[in-house]
Amino acid sequence: MPIQIGGHSDRAGRLRDLLTSRGRSDQGRFAFEGPTLLDEALKSGVEILEIYATERALQAHPIVARMDAGGTDVFLMDERIAAKTSDLETPTGLISVAKTRFASLGEIFSGRLTLILADLNDPRNAGTLLRSAEAFGATSVVFGRFGIDPYHPKVVRGSMGAIFRLPLAVATADEVQNAAATPGPLVLGLTADGDPIRPADFAGPVALVVGHERHGLGA
Repeated sequence: MPIQIGGHSDRAGRLRDLLTSRGRSDQGRFAFEGPTLLDEALKSGVEILEIYATERALQAHPIVARMDAGGTDVFLMDERIAAKTSDLETPTGLISVAKTRFASLGEIFSGRLTLILADLNDPRNAGTLLRSAEAFGATSVVFGRFGIDPYHPKVVRGSMGAIFRLPLAVATADEVQNAAATPGPLVLGLTADGDPIRPADFAGPVALVVGHERHGLGA
């Protein structure tokens, strides 16, 4: 049976902290909302550590009861806690928690096609690019260390499940440059006034760099 939690409990506080980059870093976990992302996570083999649900969500989403019966910790929260632990105007009442996962740059660059997000600031843009990267066959994604947190709720939501499947890393420009040195991937910066990319450029491993929304690759 789900365990009831109160609004001032340590558990509720830790859940609220996952709305912040520091909280996610300190706990090594992230939270995401709704049945669609939960289903995507499960299909992708992501281990769900905890689920928080309102009574309304328990009734609406039978998967929660099945996970409770299967041994996943499920906590019952009231609508007030759901509102305080959500970044949505209309909370879903269903929050899942999983571990953050990061690969080394060596692992990242062993793949065929890597997308590098050079310090993007808009989480919606980052989420869309994750989704597009997966659709076009990217094997991994690197986030700039001074940009948006990969596990920001809006990034997770915008990725529509891609974040559960693509290996991720966070790095500075110098770290990327060192890791991509010979025999690393061919690194190509994407810019509107650049030269066309030739098909021959994709003969080996390639890393495509997308610049800052405003400053481009000069950020």
